[in-house]
Amino acid sequence: MASPATLLNLKSLIFVIFCCFANHAIAENKVMTGNKSIENQFLDLSIEELMKVEVTSASRRTQKLSEVPSAIFVITQDDIRRSGATSIPEALRMAPGVEVARIGTDKWAISIRGFNGRFADKLQVLMDGRSVYNPLFAGVQWEQQDTLMEDIERIEVIRGPNAAVWGANAVNGIINIITKKAADTQGTLLSAGGGSFEQGFFGARHGGKINDDTFYRFYAKGFTRDQMKTTIGENANDAWHNARGGFRLDHTRGIDLFTIQGDIFYNSYGDRLDKSQLNIMKGGISVCAGIGPSLSDRQSCCKLIMIASIINY
Repeated sequence: MASPATLLNLKSLIFVIFCCFANHAIAENKVMTGNKSIENQFLDLSIEELMKVEVTSASRRTQKLSEVPSAIFVITQDDIRRSGATSIPEALRMAPGVEVARIGTDKWAISIRGFNGRFADKLQVLMDGRSVYNPLFAGVQWEQQDTLMEDIERIEVIRGPNAAVWGANAVNGIINIITKKAADTQGTLLSAGGGSFEQGFFGARHGGKINDDTFYRFYAKGFTRDQMKTTIGENANDAWHNARGGFRLDHTRGIDLFTIQGDIFYNSYGDRLDKSQLNIMKGGISVCAGIGPSLSDRQSCCKLIMIASIINY
């Protein structure tokens, strides 16, 4: 029978051999994946490098996040992908201080620092630096603001007034949804899924280039969402069917970037009015063009929106 000292030495030898094999496996993994792991590319960055994240919403020009004198929070594409959000309002739930309340399948109440409601008008919402508010009530119709979630680069959220830069709507805060440049979305992307409430959704995007200075992308998406329940347990009759498509064309010349982008969408959803069934079909077209050093920094934008609604009682 082996002595206790011999057993201790044997255990120590096994432990040393195990550590050597583990280090060898880690080294091989680093060789296979390169000098820096794709999934953990931020782990090797210093605090100073992490603070160099750039934002544009605070002063309409590119600034480091550490230099912005505002309460700003950035939702990155990785955050959106890991959260599983299928719409912009769902992604905004990740930002601290943003009140996101879902009223129905197709209706949200979103605000910052109170005064929340479906027609809240004290929040400036932008997509690529252009305002998307409805001039009828100076608020946002969130069911009309959508894009392919994989094409969103980041969402910048500023809590607090910034009316001196963005106008009267920026009383309680700013939400700037910034999409990727066409050069960053090359190739083909397909996505699809479904569930009990999110009954089915799909997305497709293709990006290419005309020359080394001109890039483009096209996308299409659609979904079907089930109806919700009222407070007394009845069906809210607000099932939502949506189809949307769009494009973006970027041309670079020197420090200037010219962009033209457009969307076309179709919405079909229900509602309740005096206990009677109400079906609404709505479609729209929007086109925007801008030119400047960066579309998020400064732009001259011409926007054409055509919306048609059909209501069947």
